[in-house]
Amino acid sequence: MPEAAPSVVNLAFTGASGAQYGIRLLQCLLAAGCRVHLMVSKAAQVVIATETDLKLPGSPDAMQTHLVELFGAQPGQLLVFGREDWFAPPASGSGEKAPLVICPCSTGTLSALATGASNNLIERAGDVALKERRPLILVLRETPLSEVHLDNMLRLTRMGAVIMPASPGFYHQPQQIEDLVDFMVARILDHLGLPQTIMPRWGAARISAKLARAERE
Repeated sequence: MPEAAPSVVNLAFTGASGAQYGIRLLQCLLAAGCRVHLMVSKAAQVVIATETDLKLPGSPDAMQTHLVELFGAQPGQLLVFGREDWFAPPASGSGEKAPLVICPCSTGTLSALATGASNNLIERAGDVALKERRPLILVLRETPLSEVHLDNMLRLTRMGAVIMPASPGFYHQPQQIEDLVDFMVARILDHLGLPQTIMPRWGAARISAKLARAERE
């Protein structure tokens, strides 16, 4: 029996390029009614400021207030935790059970997870997800990939993580960058078991055509 869609999602932004993926995912999770525990690395703040018009405050509390206002989140729906907040729920297996999505995921974070490092809250949250056998989705954004990267991805896949490189498809004929971002975000939402309407499903047009033909016959 498939697991029910999560009501709580742990989400982390790291310093890989592709900040738009994480920001759009956060927006969609909040719109779906999920409570989100957000962790943002210092490198991610630099990348977000470089790749987007979003300027995040430095402190977790100020960042939380800013993002709540930006996305119209409900009170208590979005909680932002600092890099060394060891009392945050994602830091322990006895904390609230929730999947973890690291989007985008840097190769440095990938390496830390593959070797069991827990030098900050994001790495510890990934370590917890692995040891507790909780869903862990890593949206890697790097090219080309070295043997080290490939070895780390293989190790983490064998541990149960889902490696989901930020490789959007083009069969939906994207017209703008946002369409490419939505392609990846829709795939993440699918793996979380959350409904999504931002991306048409493969074969949907074929099904519609068959149903229309059946009604005519």
